[in-house]
Amino acid sequence: MATDAEIEDSFWSALKTSPFIMLGLDGARDGHTQPMTAITEQDGSGPLWFFTSKDNGIVSALGQAHRAIATYTSKGHDLFATIHGELSVQTDKATIDRLWNPHVAAWFEGGKDDPKIALLRLDTETAQIWLSGSSMVAAVKRLFGRDPKKDYEGKVAEVTL
Repeated sequence: MATDAEIEDSFWSALKTSPFIMLGLDGARDGHTQPMTAITEQDGSGPLWFFTSKDNGIVSALGQAHRAIATYTSKGHDLFATIHGELSVQTDKATIDRLWNPHVAAWFEGGKDDPKIALLRLDTETAQIWLSGSSMVAAVKRLFGRDPKKDYEGKVAEVTL
């Protein structure tokens, strides 16, 4: 049985391997989420950072709401998370310089000084993280009369990020 801290560590490790998150704003855009690439701090913790363009719908919607909800599925589909926090646009040049990388550069023709750049900061607050077992394994266990729900005991964590 994993502890909440171990499950949280699993989340941060998985996010480094596959940094793709569905990000949206609570109360804006009909709950629409969109895929974004998260950048973590060097120590692998929050806040989460996202480079995007100023004309992106999520940037425009920040005038309506700042409460963010993000969902995450690990590369192997063995970890799932729902993350809540505050989303804001950051303009600090030093932060842009620190987070800039070749993957981000591919999206902006003007480099770090591209006037279209919007850097989003998600100050993570809480998350529910699930370590998953295979649904195929669950189906087989049911076939043989076992309760697959018992496999999830100790695999769900409510954490403060």
